[in-house]
Amino acid sequence: MTRRTWTLLTSVVLVVVCGLLGAFVRVPFVALGPGPTYDTLDVDGDVPVIRVEGQQTFPTDGDLRMTTVSVTDQLSLFGSLGLWASGRYALAPREVYFPPGKTEAEIEQENTEAFSDSQTTAETAALRHLGYPTKVIAGEIVQGSPSAGVIEPGDELISAQGQPVTSAQSLREAIAGAKPGDRVELRFRHADEAERTAQIQLAPREDDPSQGFLGIGASEQPDVPFDIEISLADVGGPSAGLMFTLAIVDKLTPGAINGGQAVAGTGEIDPAGNVGPIGGIPFKMLKAREDGATTFLVPAGNCAEAKAQTPEGLQLARVGTLDDALSALEALRDGRAPASC
Repeated sequence: MTRRTWTLLTSVVLVVVCGLLGAFVRVPFVALGPGPTYDTLDVDGDVPVIRVEGQQTFPTDGDLRMTTVSVTDQLSLFGSLGLWASGRYALAPREVYFPPGKTEAEIEQENTEAFSDSQTTAETAALRHLGYPTKVIAGEIVQGSPSAGVIEPGDELISAQGQPVTSAQSLREAIAGAKPGDRVELRFRHADEAERTAQIQLAPREDDPSQGFLGIGASEQPDVPFDIEISLADVGGPSAGLMFTLAIVDKLTPGAINGGQAVAGTGEIDPAGNVGPIGGIPFKMLKAREDGATTFLVPAGNCAEAKAQTPEGLQLARVGTLDDALSALEALRDGRAPASC
């Protein structure tokens, strides 16, 4: 063969090799993009997203749409470039979403637990806002801690050092200043049994050995004679908390709190109703607008990012608390513009 033929053949082989590498070799990135949205006032399949049993509910109207971010893994070089070039996706290091040392099953379990926690917190925030009582429950008990073997997950915490335990913060305040070796009097109830009292000797905290360590992860839960069930398959993470909370409030109060309008939003929420920032808000706003939303509830900590990338036709409402969100919805009902970013 002539030199020209060899050159042509070599070029073809290189093109084929590069094509195969680009098409099949995986890159260490994931693609973030718009995920599905769900109307928390509607159904998922044939099942209501939020169902209240044992308590009167009221008709709702319009949308209260929670938003998600899609994470596409196992990308080829060409696939990742194609998604990035579409303008709807961004690339991020894979290790941020799939940390080394954790299996995909472990990561999925963590996301599922975070989503479950957001449901419980949403119920607590909503019912607390509506004036229903709450109780403080022992969550995780640190293995080998002073409370292990004394307190069990699910036990109701009633008082500490003679002070009523009305929140996780009140438990921390009751034992603030206690030193390792000090004994804390804890009153609690296991299941439906009678109240018990235990004297628990504190251990040193790992991060500050001068401070006492109890080893109880406490959380607030509603103390009501009815059930709230949230059903949404294949969704993880904590960022649906705000929209779940608003939907529960809407179902338990007369009238449509959104004035029948199409509202979407996002944000973590704590039992006291504080709304925290989340990630991926540009993708969430984009999909919310495509699904018909005209107003988007933005956590205050995300306002700068949201304002810089607002889709056309989408009105922003700045929310730092549940009360802010309800005030924004009240403004929409009254035909006023809510406080914006």
